[in-house]
Amino acid sequence: MTAIRLRTRYFGITSMIVGLMVVTVVSLIAHTMVFAGESDQHLKEAADGLRTNAEEMVAHGGMGDAKAIIHHCAETSRYAESLIKQLSTSHPGREEGIASLNDVIRHCKRVAEIGIHADPGVLLNPAVKARTAARASVKVLGLTK
Repeated sequence: MTAIRLRTRYFGITSMIVGLMVVTVVSLIAHTMVFAGESDQHLKEAADGLRTNAEEMVAHGGMGDAKAIIHHCAETSRYAESLIKQLSTSHPGREEGIASLNDVIRHCKRVAEIGIHADPGVLLNPAVKARTAARASVKVLGLTK
């Protein structure tokens, strides 16, 4: 009878260890899925900010507001840099998306170099190019609404 009890206890401990391992693995998978969802949410928020500021930048250019063009261009550039930092190496379309985001940053730097005292029409050309690159990057990265 004692041999049966020892086997029962041994079986109980083994099943408890296996059960704990299963719980640990399941919780790790759940945490990974939650973090992936949070990262996707941050990417989508940054893409929305990029898209919104790029559209506002060009809209203010049509109204002749050079100060607003420069402000929104700086914000667009900030969102582009944020997206570059957040993209994982396994994200589909990453290389092409980063190239477009770098174009956004380059064109926005050109707007800043031209400066606030320039004619808004002069600022509008690189601003439109930055908006086009922003749209392309959001589309390639699959972060459209």
